[in-house]
Amino acid sequence: MSQLGFGALFLYFFCFSILRTSATTLDIINPIQSLRDGDTLVSAGRIFELGFFSLADSNRRYLGLWYKKISPRTIVWVANRETPLSNTSGSLNITAQGDLVLVNGTNDNFWSSNTSNIAKDPVAELLDSGNFVVRDANDSNPENFLWQSFDYPVDTTLPGMKLGVNLVTGHETFSSSWKSSEDPASGQFSVHLDLGGYPQLFLKKENRIHYRAGSWNGLRLTGTPNMKPNAFFSYEFVWNDKEVYFKYDILNDSNLVRYTISPSGLWQRFSWDERANDWVVIATAQTDQCENYAFCGAFGSCEINNSPVCLCLDGFMPKSPRDWNMLVWSDGCVRRTPLNCSDGDGFLKHSGIKLPDTSSSWFDQKIDLAQCRDLCLRNCSCSAYANLDERGGGSGCLLWFDDLIDIRGLAASGQDLYVRVAASELEKIEKKRSIKKISGIVAGIVAVIISMLIVFCICRRKIRKYGRTKKNSRKNDESEGKEEEMELPLFDMNTIVDATNNFSSSNKLGEGGFGSVYKGTSSEGQEIAVKRLSKSSGQGLREFKNEVILIAKLQHRNLVKLLGCCIHEDEKMLIYEYMPNKSLDFFLFDQTRRRLLDWHKRMHIIEGIARGLVYLHQDSRLRIIHRDLKASNILLDRDMNPKISDFGLARIFGGDQTEAKTKRVVGTYGYMSPEYAVDGLFSVKSDVFSFGVMVLEIVSGKKNRGFNHPGHELNLLGHAWILWTNEKPLELIDDCLTESCVASQVVRCIDVALLCVQKRPEDRPNMASVVVMLSSENSLPQPKQPGFFTERTPLEADNSSDKHEGYSANEVSLSLLEAR
Repeated sequence: MSQLGFGALFLYFFCFSILRTSATTLDIINPIQSLRDGDTLVSAGRIFELGFFSLADSNRRYLGLWYKKISPRTIVWVANRETPLSNTSGSLNITAQGDLVLVNGTNDNFWSSNTSNIAKDPVAELLDSGNFVVRDANDSNPENFLWQSFDYPVDTTLPGMKLGVNLVTGHETFSSSWKSSEDPASGQFSVHLDLGGYPQLFLKKENRIHYRAGSWNGLRLTGTPNMKPNAFFSYEFVWNDKEVYFKYDILNDSNLVRYTISPSGLWQRFSWDERANDWVVIATAQTDQCENYAFCGAFGSCEINNSPVCLCLDGFMPKSPRDWNMLVWSDGCVRRTPLNCSDGDGFLKHSGIKLPDTSSSWFDQKIDLAQCRDLCLRNCSCSAYANLDERGGGSGCLLWFDDLIDIRGLAASGQDLYVRVAASELEKIEKKRSIKKISGIVAGIVAVIISMLIVFCICRRKIRKYGRTKKNSRKNDESEGKEEEMELPLFDMNTIVDATNNFSSSNKLGEGGFGSVYKGTSSEGQEIAVKRLSKSSGQGLREFKNEVILIAKLQHRNLVKLLGCCIHEDEKMLIYEYMPNKSLDFFLFDQTRRRLLDWHKRMHIIEGIARGLVYLHQDSRLRIIHRDLKASNILLDRDMNPKISDFGLARIFGGDQTEAKTKRVVGTYGYMSPEYAVDGLFSVKSDVFSFGVMVLEIVSGKKNRGFNHPGHELNLLGHAWILWTNEKPLELIDDCLTESCVASQVVRCIDVALLCVQKRPEDRPNMASVVVMLSSENSLPQPKQPGFFTERTPLEADNSSDKHEGYSANEVSLSLLEAR
């Protein structure tokens, strides 16, 4: 061969080598290049990377796309998700016609883009948006892309990616979950923009609707109250003669955001937190059980703060009353009075709701609400109407022609729906609503008058007491206390001294923040527990009376029974039924005794505590907020039945009161809800938070406060959340339960507990819903990030015991923490 021939050959191999090497750092490949296993493409801004990867210890190789600078690797797209390679011989090529082809060492085709258009000079480019595209080398207009990965999402929806249908080609762009965390093949769950009726976004489990995000109302999807106009995200719904799609964009390119469907069907929005060096959940589609599609059936509305959560719309009644009373709501509701189109039906307005499924709807963007009403009234098959667009006070018309399905209450961002009812029914309901409104006004006036009288009496009483001597004041207090506790037996001091062997140390059962508890035996031989309040305790006469008055009026198998009390000079004592198995923490946090609590006993304790709280919150004559629920305040009888105790900090709610605020925050570190600890706001949802903490402690055998883990500095709530999001909840379980536990029950308990400890009180279920969740096999909503999901400071980590200056209690009770 001539020198010229050798030179040309050398030049060819040199150039090919340069091109081959550059593929590891460039964002483009062309028909004379290959992307081989081991090489990667990196987007121009070094945000995304494309290459080959394996999962876990598997030999299966995939071509995928991930964030360049984030570790561990977060996969956002997979080309050959259904056809993995078996070794590292794979390579990606682009043909002269513009087709992407993935082949192995023997040139077998494992995946192809099947590009329909042909380019003169095709190149494949990885963009900073995460879109892997095929285009003509001289044309970078997105409208002219020959092929793009954004048209074929996997489990992740990136900003700018469309979910919808190309009306010209018929191609649908939808997202689908992985089969498992170690298998990117198509899983059970997928997100679709459905075009039946007015378009709406669905999350489906196989072919069944699992969750409905709803239709576009100009501001948001009707079922997603958190989707509000803000400075970080923009949302867009487009419908023209070429395509129908929904998409979102970020307004700050420095933010890394993604929507992902987990293999279990959890649809969440994540944001990268550089300080935590981790992905943080900032939105979850399924927030509670009301997000389960058609949970309350036709013409039923799901109200998460009600008990039960399902109710029939006004003018409707349960189709199957027996099933409805058994909390089986799937059959929904039927009209109480049939429609009579010729007799003049009417419409009832329902405000603040998620609009029903629009699969059987009709719409017109140009007419107003009054015209919309007339159209519905003239069509005997029309069952309801609403505004199509909420912007500018509302416009457009949306009509329903079938059952109204998947309605729920959304007080903050719901819409108005006008439901058709018979004329006779309309008159009854409107009259009932008027009476209810008037009753509310009268009740409010009466409440104000009563409050004024109470204030007057209190002031008058204080003025009288002010002029008395200290000695008389003490006598009056004692007499007054006895009068208030007349419903309970009054034990004299000598009887208590004899029963407890003069408060012998051998009779001492334990010591808390408000004093000591002693075992005693009455003269009749009955075993009792005596709570002797220390003179220096935070519980004064007010708290003492509070506890006596409260417990005297409460009777439930899961509440401790108060037998009597004793007031002697400065001494204040409560006499309870004796609990031979002491308290829950006595077993739960002891390395030896915790083995006596098998899973059956722990589940029994969880359910018992939940039933006791339902009684306190809604079934007793009073609505009571405990405010100091913790393991040490759960006593266990001979049969290990749990009984809630220690009502010294409890508060009574009256009427329709749902929350209160205090500057005197009381409770225990590790169990207090965020809104209570920080702002002094408490409600039934404060107790729900404490219950959730206890459930996680019961499952794990670990304390929330002082929890230690070698991999992080999070508390027990944070640790449970990490395991949950990584789909490893069973790793939370106490080691001694591995043989006795029922895996499905454990996972359900953890799910319920995480729902209870969500940061926002309105996201937490009420205790009645919790009892149903624990006992049923229905699917549960996916929890949001817990409150107090933070890493401890070095000071907290070093002082993880519950001791605190000024207190001798094993678990500190806050008494004078001023709320901000």
